[in-house]
Amino acid sequence: MGAAAPSLWTKLAYGSGAIAIGVRNNGLAYFLLLFYSQVVGLDARLVSLALTVALCLDAVCDPVIGYWSDNFRSRWGRRHPFLYASALPITAAYFLVWNPPVGWSQAATFWYLLGTLAAIRVSFSLFEIPLSSLAPELTRDYDQRSTLQAFSSYFGWTGGNFMSVFMFGVLFPLFATHAIPNGQFNREAYRVYGLIASGLILASIAASSAGTHSRIPHMRAPPPARSLTPGRIFREIFETLSNRSFIALFISAIFGSIAAGLSAAMAFILYAYFWRFSSQQTSVITMGVFGSAVIGSLLAPFVSRAIGKKRGAIITGLLAFLGSPVPILLRLFHLLPQESSGLVFWFVFFTTMFDVGLIICYQILSAAMMADLVEQAEVKTGRRSEGLFFAASAFIGKIVNGLGVIMAGYLITFAGLKTGADASHVSPETVGRLGALYVPTILTLWMSMLAVMGLYSLNRQSHEANLRALDDAAKG
Repeated sequence: MGAAAPSLWTKLAYGSGAIAIGVRNNGLAYFLLLFYSQVVGLDARLVSLALTVALCLDAVCDPVIGYWSDNFRSRWGRRHPFLYASALPITAAYFLVWNPPVGWSQAATFWYLLGTLAAIRVSFSLFEIPLSSLAPELTRDYDQRSTLQAFSSYFGWTGGNFMSVFMFGVLFPLFATHAIPNGQFNREAYRVYGLIASGLILASIAASSAGTHSRIPHMRAPPPARSLTPGRIFREIFETLSNRSFIALFISAIFGSIAAGLSAAMAFILYAYFWRFSSQQTSVITMGVFGSAVIGSLLAPFVSRAIGKKRGAIITGLLAFLGSPVPILLRLFHLLPQESSGLVFWFVFFTTMFDVGLIICYQILSAAMMADLVEQAEVKTGRRSEGLFFAASAFIGKIVNGLGVIMAGYLITFAGLKTGADASHVSPETVGRLGALYVPTILTLWMSMLAVMGLYSLNRQSHEANLRALDDAAKG
């Protein structure tokens, strides 16, 4: 079994794997649509279709990969063969997506994009789900699991945000030319980005896989070999996931994923139109995420030890989600100046940095709560199902995240904000409607998420009781 307190090296190695995930999330969320629609010239609707189809394909594969890794038998354990096997396919696919052929037709470019995106998504699942499943195996300790997730979260947020800052601060200015004054529209900038990002992803996967390799002898063995029919596999999956606490986290994740999609889609819209910040001001706010990652990663282990994961997640979630709309409400009620003065900018900067830090803390505690379900399910079923739990969580996030983006589109339409509108020409009434529609919508989603999480029943005492029951069963 995993040691109670993993070494610092183990924590660093485990956490460093999240750099690859952060880089991928950042690139696909913020740059891919711009690159393919505005630089390559592919119809934006086809880009969105490729992203959606690849995501759905990935989501369908997640439970299969989770169950497979739970039952995989090898001399390198259940997880590491997947970690090693995914490295080169991920690296190659991520490089290729940023280097599409020149001169292809719309249809051919669409199929190229869809193929590379599908390869990225599925090969990343072969890495991400086994990596997430390592956390419950590296330690059984209630608080150390929060610490492991904190390391992972810090590396993921920092790695992804670093690439955004690098793109806007280095690559785009570097590739600005007389013919292409804005480097964002220079194809060569994305080719270099693909090379650097792919190398960083490969280094992250290699460091995490090799750095945790020595822990393989201490991890749990797969269940005994048995005849696995489709009917038996389905029954085992249903038996494992029919857990009240898991269902609470699962439904909570539905609301959370929709809210995350809405928040991400609206973030730069609000900066540009509601706050009327310049691109330089928005860049500075983006850099504040580095501070947020530190705040959230340091706070989560402390909260876990002080008041427990569930209570801590609900309290930090309430503070974060109720606090997030405060700057918008203050402006709507004319308690903040209407112009984007230094006072307003720095108020939004610091409130955003601390609020995102609380959100990161919430995410860490929520992931650690998922890890604790492993022993509870094992007491009931006699099987270790880390991969299945984390795969199911990933599945729902991928399926419903796009609903938040769709919701953002409706809010923008109802507010009367025209496509491509100049922020300086948008009426105060439109800006006011945008904020007034966004605040109650996002609050409803977040509060629903926290309300459902209240049904989660595991705490420190019940987790330790599950460990004792498993130890007694092993002795007997």
